[in-house]
Amino acid sequence: MPALPSLAELEDAANIVYRALPPTPQYAWPLLARRTGCEVWVKHENHTPIGAFKVRGGLVYMDRLKRAGPPVTGVISATRGNHGQSIGFAAARAGIAATIVVPHGNSVEKNAAMRALGVELLEHGHDFDAAKDAAVALAAERKLAMVPSFDMDLVRGVASYSLELLRAAPHLDTVYVPIGLGSGICGMIAARDALGLKAKIVGVVASGAPAYALSFAAGRVVATNSADTFADGVAVRGPDPLAFDIIRAGAERIVQVDDREIMAAMRAYYEDTHQLVEGAGACPLAALLKEQPDMRGRPVGLVLSGGNIDRPLYARIISGDGARPV
Repeated sequence: MPALPSLAELEDAANIVYRALPPTPQYAWPLLARRTGCEVWVKHENHTPIGAFKVRGGLVYMDRLKRAGPPVTGVISATRGNHGQSIGFAAARAGIAATIVVPHGNSVEKNAAMRALGVELLEHGHDFDAAKDAAVALAAERKLAMVPSFDMDLVRGVASYSLELLRAAPHLDTVYVPIGLGSGICGMIAARDALGLKAKIVGVVASGAPAYALSFAAGRVVATNSADTFADGVAVRGPDPLAFDIIRAGAERIVQVDDREIMAAMRAYYEDTHQLVEGAGACPLAALLKEQPDMRGRPVGLVLSGGNIDRPLYARIISGDGARPV
């Protein structure tokens, strides 16, 4: 496994994060415990200033970028929304212009949130991977610094939420983490190892975007031709090789959940906690419910990674209107 950050390095990154935002809460919800038969701790990354965990990584990445070398005139990145908000938030604090590329048909409300942060928003391609290719080309054309969606600076930043959760509940048996490109789960693995804890870490993907699950099973990177899920935060076709190496070495398993299971978990979150949860953020609860017979009685952590979802889509899901949102 690649070398992971030390506890001192993770704490240094956390201090950068805390200049901009406070720690988020983690709560043990009684109704979720009744529903699952587990002691369930939810890490509320929907409570950050952008409504998602990604902001932590953006702050650490931009801090390093500003201090590391010659002045940067602008940055560019690709996103389905939360990473782009993170870069926009952090770039604005650093006084750096940001350009963000999203695929056509991206979340209307996530696009609006990015524009409100001052980014130049461009639309290209049919999914995240196509938008990423366009961003790489534009970075060369415009001489902008390309901000990847996976990088160890991003991992160090987002690991701060894992330090918070694991220090608040060090007795956790298992922690379920959604996987997009992998910074969140890699940060959890790094924090667990740095704290010397034994919690098993389980990655969760959508069955319509199973690249990381297929890769984990095969022991090598396996890309897919499509990422067919409404949960845009986990809609990835191509695993990051470095992230995969960390996950393969440090995760217990990867669970696939389908769109029906994700939507059911979103409804459960609303009923049991009155929290608004996006699809990716509901994946961990969906996985726990799927594995409920084997997990009963154990203390479990769920990473609620974000709550950014368009209102019409959320209304259809909460109402149970249709088998799958369109």
